[in-house]
Order: sequence, then structure tokens, then C-alpha cells
Amino acid sequence: MRVLLAAVRKGAPEAEPARSLSRAAGFYLERIAKYESAESIDFASEDALLSAIEKLRGRTAPVVALLDRGGKAMSSEELAAWVRRHRDSGVQNTVFAVGPADGWSPAALAKAKNEAAAGIGLVLSLGPITLPHELARLVLVEQVYRAFTILAGHPYHGGH
Repeated sequence: MRVLLAAVRKGAPEAEPARSLSRAAGFYLERIAKYESAESIDFASEDALLSAIEKLRGRTAPVVALLDRGGKAMSSEELAAWVRRHRDSGVQNTVFAVGPADGWSPAALAKAKNEAAAGIGLVLSLGPITLPHELARLVLVEQVYRAFTILAGHPYHGGH
């Protein structure tokens, strides 16, 4: 399975705290690569991201998890189980996406919710708070890394 961490944002972070968060996210992305192929890509618009996801169709349709504060809150173990289910079913590409600054369009959210209801996607919440892109990406990539360590029985996740 290939893991794609995507974000809709215009340009690289300019302020040093944001650049530091982006570097930290890169650290976890490299750690995920010990378990599965992983990369991070920024998109200038929601349409560009959704178009790129459509192009990922291969033997299997990509599985997409959109971050949205109205989505499903999951424990680390629940996220690991979600990843396991898709990995073990042969999914080729799993996309975790941080949306545009003004949120996902109603159409994108509706599609993601329909796919989640069908068990082939996820609208994931990191909680009811709003986070800047770089911080949301860091929390997300760390949780995806944690999911893989849980699945591998690695001691990184202490269970609490």
C-alpha cells in the first residue's frame, strides 16, 4: 500500500514555526516509509487534489480520508484497524488529506461521507478545534505512523 499525505494550500510555509512543523512531519513520513511507501504532496486547490486522486485509480480505487472537524474522531487503535482493513484488502493507494483553509466544498464532503458510509473512505476529525495546516499535517502524519507501529507490534505506541 502506498500512503499519500496531501494538503491543499498555496505555497510553502513562510514563517519559521510553520517550516519547523513541516520538517517534523517529514521526519514521521520517513518513518512510515519503513512500513509502506509514503510521500507528501501539496496541491494548490481542492480540484487539483481531487483530480490527482482520480488518477491514482489502478487495480483498486484509492481509499481517501479527508480531515474535517465534523468527521469521525478515532483512537489511535481505531485508526490502526482502519488502516489494517484497507492494507490487508489489497488497497494500492491510501490518501490522507488536509483540506483548504476555508474547508472542503460541500460536494467533496458529501462524496467522502458517502464513501465512508460504504466502508471505503473516511472523514476523520482530529477534534473540534481548528488547526493550521502544518500542525494538522504533523498530528495526522504522526498518527498514521503510530497506526503502522501498532500494526507491527512496535513499542512506540504504549497503548495510552
